[in-house]
Amino acid sequence: MKKLIFILALMIFCSLEGFSQDIRLNAYALYTFADKFDSYWDVGNNYYYSGKIEDGLQWGGGLEYRVNELVGVELLYLRQDTNSPTWYRRVAGPDQFTNFDLGINYIMVAPTRYFKAAGSPIEGFGSLMVGVMVASLTNPDNNREDTATKLGVGAKGGMIYWGSEKVGIKLQAQLLSAVQSMGGGFYFGTGGAGAGVNSYSSIYQFSLGGGLVLKLN
Repeated sequence: MKKLIFILALMIFCSLEGFSQDIRLNAYALYTFADKFDSYWDVGNNYYYSGKIEDGLQWGGGLEYRVNELVGVELLYLRQDTNSPTWYRRVAGPDQFTNFDLGINYIMVAPTRYFKAAGSPIEGFGSLMVGVMVASLTNPDNNREDTATKLGVGAKGGMIYWGSEKVGIKLQAQLLSAVQSMGGGFYFGTGGAGAGVNSYSSIYQFSLGGGLVLKLN
């Protein structure tokens, strides 16, 4: 999946390079809100898991080709290091608790539509995103690790204030998700993490923040 996204992005960028009005480098820092999840996969035996992905800093960057004044295509990477406190039961006995160490990576392609009034230093934008989420889960109780790669989708919108011809400040709201219906539910798996849960739950991460925009040409 990751190779497919990179190849697709490379083909898009190469095909548009000759028509690009400008190339932009975007740096991001966002506050990501906590998201709860739960699943009951054996009601008769009360097997379940329930927890949350804690809030925290999400950071990253992107390279964007502007096709014209209204349209751009961005390849971006975002990272969050956080924890996931989780209660669960998979066998007869008392409930168990683990505070997982969790690293979440998004690699996304984002077509973007821009809006700007003539002579204004403010540029609005809206974007849809598709790509992959790569999550690394560590159980601190036994140091076992597991990694999952799932389909990711998202959307973002906001504004850029251009303080000069080359440098802008970006403010945005963003929603990212790993999609369960497409086989992309986040996996708290026992095969590597040894956590005691082995079902699926989608995650939705809402973020507020922004960053810097630099025109490279």
